This record gives sequence, structure tokens and C-alpha cells, in this order.
Amino acid sequence: MVGAGVGGLAAAARLAAGGHDVTVCEQSEVAGGKLGEQVVDTPVGTFRFDTGPSLLTVPQVFADLFHDTGAPLESVLDLVPLDPVARYRFPDGTTLDACPDHDEVCRRMDAAFGGSAGADWHRLWQRAERIWTATEGPFLRSPVSGAPALLRQARHVRDLATIAPWRTLRDLGRSYLRDPRLRMLLERYATYTGSDPRRAPAALAAVPYAELAFGGWYVRGGLRRIADALVARCTELGVTLRTGTDVVSVDVAAGRVSGVTLAGGGRLPADVVVANADANHLYTDLVPVPAALRRLRRATPSLSGFVLLLGVRGHTPGLAHHTVFFPADYDAEFDAVFGTPARPVEDPTLYLSVPDDPAAAPAGHEAWFVLVNAPRHGSGAGAVDWTDPGRADAYAARLLELLADRGHDVRDRLLFTRIRTPADLERDTRAVGGAIYGTSSNGPLAAFLRPANRSPLPGLFLVGGSAHPGGGLPLVVLSAQITASLIGPA
Repeated sequence: MVGAGVGGLAAAARLAAGGHDVTVCEQSEVAGGKLGEQVVDTPVGTFRFDTGPSLLTVPQVFADLFHDTGAPLESVLDLVPLDPVARYRFPDGTTLDACPDHDEVCRRMDAAFGGSAGADWHRLWQRAERIWTATEGPFLRSPVSGAPALLRQARHVRDLATIAPWRTLRDLGRSYLRDPRLRMLLERYATYTGSDPRRAPAALAAVPYAELAFGGWYVRGGLRRIADALVARCTELGVTLRTGTDVVSVDVAAGRVSGVTLAGGGRLPADVVVANADANHLYTDLVPVPAALRRLRRATPSLSGFVLLLGVRGHTPGLAHHTVFFPADYDAEFDAVFGTPARPVEDPTLYLSVPDDPAAAPAGHEAWFVLVNAPRHGSGAGAVDWTDPGRADAYAARLLELLADRGHDVRDRLLFTRIRTPADLERDTRAVGGAIYGTSSNGPLAAFLRPANRSPLPGLFLVGGSAHPGGGLPLVVLSAQITASLIGPA
């Protein structure tokens, strides 16, 4: 196994439970991949931040994983349901608290927006539920290797009509939602796959359906505890986990993989190699598979993220566990991130995660995770050089100014500020350009045509956010389930 992100650890646990002898090589000193953690010690106490995902959705996927590998989820993780799942603040000052009770969220929409908001959302919700039903089994839980396979797995003609791959998420929103604030809310979910709602497929309406139908959850102690629990489960199952071990090539003999070569010249033989690495990095740096690389490079890379970690004195009224501040011009955000030339967003959507958890911050203080969408790191026209001296500091100051404009000026309450740029993400996780999800879902079939879990090279398999079925905690765990089923028991 190359890489110990959540997808790699989940696949390792499933394969070990199936009788395989599994060794996981992770270039970092810590397992978990993008599900990272940063701890900051200060004179007033310790602050702890999740530096990757901050919300758990579709918990049944994790329940299945832990059940199938030896012990129930509730024995290793303490999941806390959130209401609201997120608090949304719109440019006109309107606030909406999203929750997993569908009737209640429709009532809240009527109260916030008036008119037919709740009824419109209900009609969209019914369509989103049909999309989820049509895609969960055939696509999210099954391998897909290309357009022909995609069409074969559509169980009925009406499934294709429901999914409507020829329509964008924006088109879908405009056909159901009359209030522009509701359309803005829907379009936000394209960013869950690193995509532009103007180009991403209507099928992504399944994302808000999954989040609100199955609820949003926090893991007490932080979402990093998921990675810790997976490492523990792998250890119990006999997996050998080698952190600080960099794989520099996937070896090939007689037309199939034969193992991996490590930095320094060591080698590990293997009958099967599972790559929990960015697919672009895999096919560019570790093993040449020209056809797969050509196809991958035709896709639009996903967006990245710029993060502030703030240690804040005192308590801030008006914030939920997750709070989202929308900008006045949402299109300008996507123009900046996906445009040529790409540029930092002048007035981005601000996403705040402020856990009410004693493990996150000392008493009387708060740990703020602030995330904005950002262009990936690089030197080309579609990227930004995030190592440019002064750029990160200037942009951090701009985000603090925007927080103040939106009613939360914490500049005189800051104990410290830590900055994480797309360049940092690339360095820490080998995600090319810091693209969080590998490729975006921009394009009619892009969401379903990610790099396949079974590589064209015999014996090589892919797992994780850059492979099918996509990024985000539930999907990378489903990716592991798909890959383990393709390999089969020992």
C-alpha cells in the first residue's frame, strides 16, 4: 500500500481482514493524509485544529467499515450530531440554520426567505433523493471504468433522465429554486468536489441530500480521531504501517506490478500494489501508464484551499459549529479559482469551524478554522505561486478584514495565526498543486469518470479522493470498499 490516508487505511483494514499480508508505506511521519491535525501550545493552554475535513457525513459508511473489520463504530469513536449542520449567512444578512429534519429545514427556509422557499426546496429535495437512489449502488459503491461501463450500470432509462448528465448543478437549481439565496446554497455543494457549479453535473444534488438526510456529525476530540481509530484497527489486524517511508517507484516485471522501491534504494516485493496517492503523482512520478495519464490530464484539476488557524480569546456570539458567509458575487469566486489567469479570490465565501469541544481550545478561548476556496499552487496560468513572499501574509490579512466586515472582527483577540496554503498541502500530502480532490467534477460525466480503482497495469489498484468515486470522507471509504472487493480475499 502506498499512502496512509483515510482511503489507504480503510483499504488496508479490509484487505487484512480478508487474510492479506498488508504493508502500508507513508512518506509522512504521521498517518491520516489530508485528515490532519495541528496542535499549538501557548501559555494559556493547548489549541488543537483539524486541518482537513471538519464534518462527518453518511456515518453508515464508517459503521460498515468498522463492523466488517472487527468491532462496531461506537466502540472506537464518539459521534456528536450537529444542529445546525451549518449556519449560512447570505449577502443581505439573512441567516439560515440547516438541519437534518427536512420538514423543519423547509419551515426555516420559509421563515428566512418567505414566499415559496420551503416548497421549492422540497421539490428539489425529491429530485435529489431520486438522484441519490439512482447513483448510490451503481456508481458510488461499484467500480466504474469509463463511459460504456457507466451506461451499462444505469439500471433504467429513467435513471439517466433523473441524473441528467447533460445538465449542470446551476441549471438544476434554476429550474427548481426561485430564490437566488437557495440557488447559492445549492451551488455551494459543488465545492465539496472541488468544482464549479456552472460546469459540474446536476448529479451533485445528491451531496446536499446525503448531508442533510443522514445528518452532519462531529467526532468528539476532533475528526483526526477517525484516522487514529483506523490506525488502531489496522494494527489489531496485523497491518505493518511504515511511516516516514517514501515510495519513489512502483516496480513492474513481466507486464504487472512486482513491488515498490523506497527512497534510499530499499525494495518491497508485492503481488498487488494499492496506491492511496494522488493519481497524477502516481502516473507521473511512480509508474508510467501513458493512457491513464493522458485521460487524467484532460480533466480540470480541483480547487484547493487557503486556511487560517486562529487562537481566539473569549467567546464569540452568533457562530455555530460551522458557519458559512456567502459573498455578494459568487460567480466572481469561481472565475478567480478556475479562470486563466487564476488568482486569489478577492471576496470569497468564508467557512468557519469553531468546535464547542474542550479538546479544541483552553477554557475561555476558541480554536477557529477558517477556509476559503483557492486556486491550486503552481506556475501556470491556471494556478498561483503560493510560495511568493508576502502573498500568504497579505491574503491572511485580507481574510481577517473580511471577517470583520461580516461582523466578526477578532484581530484584537488573536493569540496567534497559523497559515496553510495550497503549497503547504502539496508539500505535506503530495496532492499535485494542492488540488484537494485531484480532479474536479467540471463536465457532463466528470464526476463518474475519475481514475478507475483498477489500473490498466495488472496488479495496481487506486484508492482515495483522486480515484473513483471521489473525494470526501464517505467517498474515500467507499473507494476502499470497492478496491478491496476488486482484489478479493487472500
